[in-house]
Amino acid sequence: MPDSRDRRPPRSAPSRPAGTRNYRAPKVAVGDVAYLEVVTVNETGAFLDWGHPRDLLLPYGEQLFRPDVGKRVLVVVYADQQGRPVASQRLDRHIEDESHGLAPGDAVQLVIAEQTDLGFKAVVEHRFWGLLYRDDVTQPLRRGQRLGGYVKRVRDDGRLDLSLLPPGSARLDVVGEAVLKALRESGGYLPLSDKSSAEEVKRRLGVSKSAFKQAIGRLYKHQRIVIDKGGIRLVPGGEGSSER
Repeated sequence: MPDSRDRRPPRSAPSRPAGTRNYRAPKVAVGDVAYLEVVTVNETGAFLDWGHPRDLLLPYGEQLFRPDVGKRVLVVVYADQQGRPVASQRLDRHIEDESHGLAPGDAVQLVIAEQTDLGFKAVVEHRFWGLLYRDDVTQPLRRGQRLGGYVKRVRDDGRLDLSLLPPGSARLDVVGEAVLKALRESGGYLPLSDKSSAEEVKRRLGVSKSAFKQAIGRLYKHQRIVIDKGGIRLVPGGEGSSER
């Protein structure tokens, strides 16, 4: 934890007059990683809206850059040596690379931190770093976004590989529902098949080609779709059809 002597101590966090505060931010607690709006900047540092009556100090010594009022910054909230809640943009000081207590298949809460060449770096359960590989990203993601995910793999060094889809058969159920939804929205037919490129499947459905092929196989087995040479279509009047 940074030495508080290197930081100007918070004197009194600004608070706006009663009746003028618009509490748009959900309440954030010590230990949380959150994407918070800058509401004031002065000689002490930046102050953030964290859903409490008094704003949260982001000291100059904990900033990666000088934020502007109205912008959002990704921070971790921690208690300083005097027990006061403060924010830090220096997440690496507080978030661990090596996880513990998690196993493949576990459902976890994620906060998206940044995009990398491999995919997206995310904070897992406000405590550990994890990686969502590009092929496992099933929807548009943005910095600071909070969403549910799953532990895909725990590497030998304790680092986490993540997925937005559940493991096993539950994963195919989710993909299958996405296929049915797309079919209904497109009038009952999609020009996608096992011959389609992985890029086209990902673009239209947001899933990998492998997951798509497994899911349509299950849907076909349960007589919810017909697989044609060039695509798939809903079974007329059958389960999953928009006509039922």
